[in-house]
Amino acid sequence: MKACCKTVGLFGVASLALAGVMTVGLMSGAAEAPKKQFKIGVIAKSQSNPVFQAARTGAEDAGKELSAKLGIDVKVEWRTPVNEDAQLQAQYIEQMASQGVDGIAISASDANVLTAAANSAIDRGVTLMTFDSDIPNSKRMAYYGINDEEAGKAVMTQLAKAMGGKGGKIAILSGNQNATNLNARIKGVKAELEALKDKGFTLKEVYYTKETASDAAAMVQQVQTANPDIAGWAMVGGWPLFTQNALDGVYDKAKIVSVDHLPEQLNYVKSGQVAALIGQDCYGWGYRSVEMLVEKLNTGKSPEKVINNFPLAVVTKDNVSEYEGLWNKWLKKK
Repeated sequence: MKACCKTVGLFGVASLALAGVMTVGLMSGAAEAPKKQFKIGVIAKSQSNPVFQAARTGAEDAGKELSAKLGIDVKVEWRTPVNEDAQLQAQYIEQMASQGVDGIAISASDANVLTAAANSAIDRGVTLMTFDSDIPNSKRMAYYGINDEEAGKAVMTQLAKAMGGKGGKIAILSGNQNATNLNARIKGVKAELEALKDKGFTLKEVYYTKETASDAAAMVQQVQTANPDIAGWAMVGGWPLFTQNALDGVYDKAKIVSVDHLPEQLNYVKSGQVAALIGQDCYGWGYRSVEMLVEKLNTGKSPEKVINNFPLAVVTKDNVSEYEGLWNKWLKKK
């Protein structure tokens, strides 16, 4: 009888122990927290400009890589007007904030139009930052892009070099008159022109074009034909160079330097029609923006600096081949 009781007792202890293990296992399973989820909205200026396709690739790559690296779920939503439209961008900010996104990265077509929408989203708890073109008077967390005024200076420095330092009348090509980044670049070109005035460099005029390849190319050709005294073009955006034969009747009469270094533009450098390009980290616009937003949302840590600039790349005939492979990655070409 005692042996029987002893056996039952041992069995009972074993059962209790097993039950305890099962309970702990169930409890640990129940306690396992679900993955953190962050929704990031990316709003570029336009679908039609290839630089923003590179930004989209960067943003989506960052979402995938950060999800795997940090064990979280980062969803990137791309919502961008077909063509530039600041009012539509403002609507997208409002829509995304209402739909519960955690963060927004935006390249502003018109800072004046977008300041109120940006601040409203931020007040509702959305973490917002800018890339490429800033909204400087908003409460945005940070900006990632080039120092646009320095980019304008670099354009004019390279143009003066291409012209042999001999002076001449300079035409500036720009796009949206309300774009913060373009206006800063114009300011930089003018500042460098002022520094070079003793060498005979003067401003002809600033010409504003619709930001499409066909419109921009037509304007440059028409202006050059009407003003044969133009000796150099300082392009603060590369729109005319996004198509072929854009510089017919221009490149043999004036030297040309442009911002951006898309594949189409690289061909103009290789052919000698464009002296130099001032390149930007278009892929990084998307990648670094998502990276900074996720770090803030996941850890509460803000970037050390509000204004985050990256170095300018100067592309010439000597180094143009280095940048062709880069764009294959940025545009997902094999």
